[in-house]
Amino acid sequence: MARNFRKIIAWQEADNLVIEVYKLTGSFPSEERYGLTSQLRRAAMSVAANIAEGSGRSTLKDFLRFLYNAQGSLSEVEYYLHIAQRLNYLSEEEIKPVENQRTKVGRLLNGFIRSIHTKIANGETT
Repeated sequence: MARNFRKIIAWQEADNLVIEVYKLTGSFPSEERYGLTSQLRRAAMSVAANIAEGSGRSTLKDFLRFLYNAQGSLSEVEYYLHIAQRLNYLSEEEIKPVENQRTKVGRLLNGFIRSIHTKIANGETT
């Protein structure tokens, strides 16, 4: 049963995170274009992409697996933001809005995963 991922709030906020990350990384040094810039952008996109891809899977268990992948990518985003700050590419003030968005996505994703677990525990499969 395909779900419309665009209606999933966690996806909507993950999509917003991608835009924020792209804006933020635009100021990174050009030598980071294929390094940290690329990694951070890829990880942010992977959060939204995994939610979207999982929504097209036929079973809730398959969907859940993609949601866990999205969580992993969100942890990557957290780490790359940390490294960007340690390298002085970003100030704490610059990171704060993106970090707040990342945290919001994490909360939504955790709640969504819990709801899918509940559905599975109640015998739903699709």
